Amino acid sequence: MLNKLNILLAPIALIYGLIIKVRNLLFDFNILESVSFEKSIICVGNLTVGGTGKTPHVEYLIKLLSTNLNIATLSRGYGRKAKGFGYVSTTSTATEVGDESLQIKLKYPSIQVSVDADRVSGITRLIKENSNLDLILLDDAFQHRYVKPGLSILLIDFNRPITSDYFLPMGRLRDSVKEKRRADIVIISKCPLDLSHEAKLLLSKRLKLSSKQSIYFTTMIYGEPIPVFKEYRINLELKKEQEIFAFAGIANPTFFFSHLENKANLIEKHTFPDHFAFTKNKIYPIFDSYLRSKANSKAIITTEKDATRLRGIPSLDEEFKKSIFYIPIEVKFVDDQEIIFNNQILTYARKD
Repeated sequence: MLNKLNILLAPIALIYGLIIKVRNLLFDFNILESVSFEKSIICVGNLTVGGTGKTPHVEYLIKLLSTNLNIATLSRGYGRKAKGFGYVSTTSTATEVGDESLQIKLKYPSIQVSVDADRVSGITRLIKENSNLDLILLDDAFQHRYVKPGLSILLIDFNRPITSDYFLPMGRLRDSVKEKRRADIVIISKCPLDLSHEAKLLLSKRLKLSSKQSIYFTTMIYGEPIPVFKEYRINLELKKEQEIFAFAGIANPTFFFSHLENKANLIEKHTFPDHFAFTKNKIYPIFDSYLRSKANSKAIITTEKDATRLRGIPSLDEEFKKSIFYIPIEVKFVDDQEIIFNNQILTYARKD
């Protein structure tokens, strides 16, 4: 049911939707050009603003492909202050290159991670400067139609179906639902692990995919807490009697907080905007709550993406740095679809 605010936002959403549809038509009729490259390119993205689990899926692809192929990633580098093309190093900061790009580089230091809002220019430079490159992963570029990838992967949040969503700012759609037709692979992310066969059939039916499109279902698996500051090699195992003070600056922190509630005694939870630029003034009230706790077992916990931004804050208190951990997440395919998915990706990647 639409509330009063959504009714007020409806005219803006209508105008936005018309602009998007006209833009797509300009690409469809080749008035705006989509550039193809001889190099293998896999695009991962969504039709909505954030929260589909894009970064863990990109990391899954990196793990799958980087064993036998020389790959690179290219993203916009959302939230960075610098402009133009740039390579990400393990000593970069989130302010310089964006939190998601930095997270990927820290986990996979051997691959080339790069940022550029102009994807055509970024791909051109990557190919020119890396002659032995086999494949490029485009991170968050489904709506960036100036590049025509060889394989497109569209992510859709199970809990926020695009078929019942609206254009921004009334809803979360940043592109038309009809553009799902451009995806070679559709992944329904953040599914319940016990998703039934009937539920999968119903979701597939509602999306009205073509016979040439593949559909997969994934969920998120949370790992054990890891120190944000690696110089403190402290082991932490979540237990019910343990007091947790949590915060997150991601698009959809619901599952993160739910995981902590199930595993420990979640005392406080604080939500910040996605890609939030943390400062000491913003996070120290959480630290104060932690210090006031009389519990023998306690910790401050955040997300893996937020951890990359926290490390860039200067002169943090040593006690705070010892007390803060992040929860890693990874993708798991529902009903053993992993082998089929892997084969489809590797078949494309090895086509040359």
